[in-house]
Amino acid sequence: MKNEMTSEMKIDLPPNSRFCMVVHYAEIGLKGSNRGLFENQLRRNIIRALSDTTLGSVERSFGRLLIYFPKSFDWPAISSRLKNVFGIAHFSPAVITDQSIGSITQAALMQMKQGGYKTFRVTTKRSQKEFPMTSPELSALIGAAIVKETGARVDLSNPEKSCFIEIFNKNSLIYSEKIAGLGGLPSGVSERAVSLLSSGIDSPVASWKMIKRGVRLIFVHFHSVPATTQASIENTKQLVKLLTEYQYKSKLYLVPFLAVQQQIMINSPADYRVLFYRRSMFRMAEMIALRERAAALVTGENVGQVASQTLSNIRVVNDAIQLPVLRPLAGEDKKEIINLAHQIGTFDISTEPYEDCCSLYVPRHPETKADPKKIEEIARQLDLNELHEQVLEQAEIIKFRHPEQLPTP
Repeated sequence: MKNEMTSEMKIDLPPNSRFCMVVHYAEIGLKGSNRGLFENQLRRNIIRALSDTTLGSVERSFGRLLIYFPKSFDWPAISSRLKNVFGIAHFSPAVITDQSIGSITQAALMQMKQGGYKTFRVTTKRSQKEFPMTSPELSALIGAAIVKETGARVDLSNPEKSCFIEIFNKNSLIYSEKIAGLGGLPSGVSERAVSLLSSGIDSPVASWKMIKRGVRLIFVHFHSVPATTQASIENTKQLVKLLTEYQYKSKLYLVPFLAVQQQIMINSPADYRVLFYRRSMFRMAEMIALRERAAALVTGENVGQVASQTLSNIRVVNDAIQLPVLRPLAGEDKKEIINLAHQIGTFDISTEPYEDCCSLYVPRHPETKADPKKIEEIARQLDLNELHEQVLEQAEIIKFRHPEQLPTP
């Protein structure tokens, strides 16, 4: 069926049959008594992802989801959207029919009629044990029909094409390809977190990895306009717009950080400035998290990558807050992060020119092994709490939606 899929696809079906998209998941199947919650969230996410396409309905059905469409539908848009839905192991265009041998054979031949392959196999899964044939018997019967129709030969070890048959709940499901999904957990099943998002390479990748674990992210970006240009803000908006394709609704806080930086620059030793920048960012991100009922912070920090990310410095920055900080890239090397940034589409945005707020007023030789006692002593003298409150009152909040991607105030 793959070669037939055009912008507006129409299918001629056997009698008593419907066309659908079958969605299989992997990790959700391990959730035991909570599996229904995860399935329902995945169903809602699929409906949201396809809301502006030719969607019919999405139904849960015995360990899989079935997406139904009208006779004419936009296959490229649907396939593209489903590839970005976390929780999907793979999906397939399929025919669902009754359990008569004639209907199953006709549907299988329709799926396998496209030429270009010399070897194939038939794989049958039979969860309905009342079906009168065993899985190997049905596979052999359908395989013989395909051999007669196409001239291809059976190869159970390394086939060029496969026909998949699933027997369940008085129905038969037949498909011939599996399109890989992203796996993970459905967005929105794992509470909320606040992601400190720069417009660089690392933090968007870290955010993507947390969304893949079902976490709903609220984004916070600190900027130093007018001491820097608007470039980091514009790049960050584009990154949030892209990441919203994976979680469907996002909120971005744009926090003016210049006043805090200037206060730190005047009242702290030069080699500790970056650490106090980070501590202030964490404090304000935590304040936003409490406002948004979020349970953790997320950063793109990578152990040892820069001076502020040594273990000692990570510790003294963490000491400024109570919430846990998740660092999904902590053990990755830069090449791995860049490869994933290319894969998810953030790399080109992240490498656009911009001025990072943390690049302002940075000493030549920053501290790499901060003493917690000295940090706390300087922090008491700084007393930035009131300034943090004032700065957050000036933050701009932008909301994003997908598929309706334009930000709304």
